[in-house]
Amino acid sequence: MITLRLDLGERSYPIYIGSDILVSPACYLPHISGHHIALVTNQTLVSLYGEPVRKMLLDLGKQVTLIVLPDGEAFKTWHTLNEVFDQLLVAGADRATTLIALGGGVIGDMAGFAAACYMRGIAFIQVPTTLLAQVDSSVGGKTGINHPRGKNMIGAFYQPRAVIADMHVLTTLPRRELVAGLAEVIKHGVVADAAFFVWLENNIAALLRCQASALAYAVQRSCEIKAAIVMQDERESGLRAILNFGHTFGHAIEAGLGYGHWLHGEAVGCGMVMAAALSRRLGSIDEATYQRIHRLIQAAGLPVVAPAFTQARYFELMAVDKKNQEGALRFVLLSHLGLAYVGGAAHEIVAVTLDHAMQAPSALA
Repeated sequence: MITLRLDLGERSYPIYIGSDILVSPACYLPHISGHHIALVTNQTLVSLYGEPVRKMLLDLGKQVTLIVLPDGEAFKTWHTLNEVFDQLLVAGADRATTLIALGGGVIGDMAGFAAACYMRGIAFIQVPTTLLAQVDSSVGGKTGINHPRGKNMIGAFYQPRAVIADMHVLTTLPRRELVAGLAEVIKHGVVADAAFFVWLENNIAALLRCQASALAYAVQRSCEIKAAIVMQDERESGLRAILNFGHTFGHAIEAGLGYGHWLHGEAVGCGMVMAAALSRRLGSIDEATYQRIHRLIQAAGLPVVAPAFTQARYFELMAVDKKNQEGALRFVLLSHLGLAYVGGAAHEIVAVTLDHAMQAPSALA
């Protein structure tokens, strides 16, 4: 097992990465604040992983309240969040209760937000069960729910007590979920580590085969990159925004299609192609760099052709983005492979990029 540490002073916590650690008491006990545990998972995972974790906690003498939510991005809503609050209240959860989020990004974001709000904050532990959650959403303390007008627009920065990433659970992932997770892995190389991007170019086939050593390194390096950025900018006032590369376009795709039609990683993968194309049109990267990004995202099995909304619809959807300032659209753009920045772009250039993205671009005209 590898243990990374995200150093945020009194909010610091470990990230455990290993195989068969899902029911390891040593990963949980130091971070549980009291006798009562609220275990939040979804209908798909409850029998597969929820019951083994619940049994482990019961064997430790803990009182466990199991909260089972519907599965999918479409349920990342106020209504579902209120179900968590309802069950916490019925169970008599208090400030000594520890909440454990067992699932993918939807469960982690929603349960983390519930922990941030309930009694103005209770302890919680992230146990991510998808590749996307292990490499991205479980690390860094972003929690929240979707609003019909914008993704993740309601939430809080609230750090977990620990992250427990078990590599073994990735072997049961549907291929579509695995591929979606690779989008966030690729993102880390694109915005922060050119050498890691090269490693991904050379190892994408191994990752798609679920080769254990390749997956373990991809998770470890992604967590290292994200932790290093979060430690410099916990609340996304500057540097951390680069981790939203591809997300301005990607969130627009998710909202425009309806949450859950495309997985988050699929939308981000396509959004990264679009953001790289916009960077190329602005002259900040060259055609060869754009092509490498396009090829790797395509090789991962992610979408590279944007849904055919109207330009007006895309601009309407992108207007609801947390990076925007005073009504101006802001994008994460590339200076070169491994270095990103946040900036604006003329409406006309964005419009041309959108048109090209909906026409299966292989090269920029």
